[in-house]
Amino acid sequence: MAQRLELGRITIHRIVEQEAALFDALQFFPALTPEFIEENRSWLKPNYFDDDNKLILCIQSYLVITPHEVVLIDTCVGNHKPRPAGPGATGLDEPVWDMMSSDRYERNLASTGLTVDDVDYVLCTHLHIDHVGWNTRLEDGRWVPTFPRAKYVFAERELQHWIAQHGKDSATCPWIGDSVLPIVEADQVELVKSDHALSEFVTLVPTPGHTIDHYSVRVGTRGEDAIVTGDMMHTPLQVRYPEIGMLGDFNSRQAEETRRAFFDHVSETSTLLCTSHFPAPSTCRIIRRGDGFDFVPKSD
Repeated sequence: MAQRLELGRITIHRIVEQEAALFDALQFFPALTPEFIEENRSWLKPNYFDDDNKLILCIQSYLVITPHEVVLIDTCVGNHKPRPAGPGATGLDEPVWDMMSSDRYERNLASTGLTVDDVDYVLCTHLHIDHVGWNTRLEDGRWVPTFPRAKYVFAERELQHWIAQHGKDSATCPWIGDSVLPIVEADQVELVKSDHALSEFVTLVPTPGHTIDHYSVRVGTRGEDAIVTGDMMHTPLQVRYPEIGMLGDFNSRQAEETRRAFFDHVSETSTLLCTSHFPAPSTCRIIRRGDGFDFVPKSD
């Protein structure tokens, strides 16, 4: 079942594709050490790291229903897509997403009472492998848009970067070929700046660093709002320690600066963060903790 959150006139559903211990934390975060993990064991385990120091991650979309539009934010990994291990896909050693075949995502979307035909906009916070997969589905041997009526909203600089990368070496980003370019070819792309206002209820927030033009998405109105963070952070560890960069960051230093400025802005406010990869409940608020920050999970 999709999990539901009400914010004034806005309804937000979590559409979960996967939640599991997926990647070795010491590889995922190159600056981590076993000693550092041990120092933080009391709060990291068992909710966020397992006993083998694998990250427990949720892979999910957020379906946002406003008075004016139905918006899907990020589209996970998708089915039937070749995702080998190594630098040609995840940069990690394990092909956890290779040729996935699961009906969980589609069942959870259906549980909201909406269908793929009801989605007006698909917003991709960035164009990484686990945020674009359900952009397309396989039909008669071709990749076609999963959401036939939707405009897919990409940050212009982000799209240009990945098209150029795919043109230079498609093996390093196969998801662009099967999950992004078919959307361009179908003429369903809406290119925007990363601070674009989609409507009075949906506004993009530039949060660069993890990718070249990553954005987050603010939904709702003042006092009753949430921000879907994309991959601005992957785990609560990066709330307490914003300096921790991820293997796939475009610019880890910029990502750290983005996190610090963002946390400073939203801390001690009513703004709820809807994270892409924190395990359930995936939503939290930011508070001050000494000279830094901490998170308070929202109960389901």
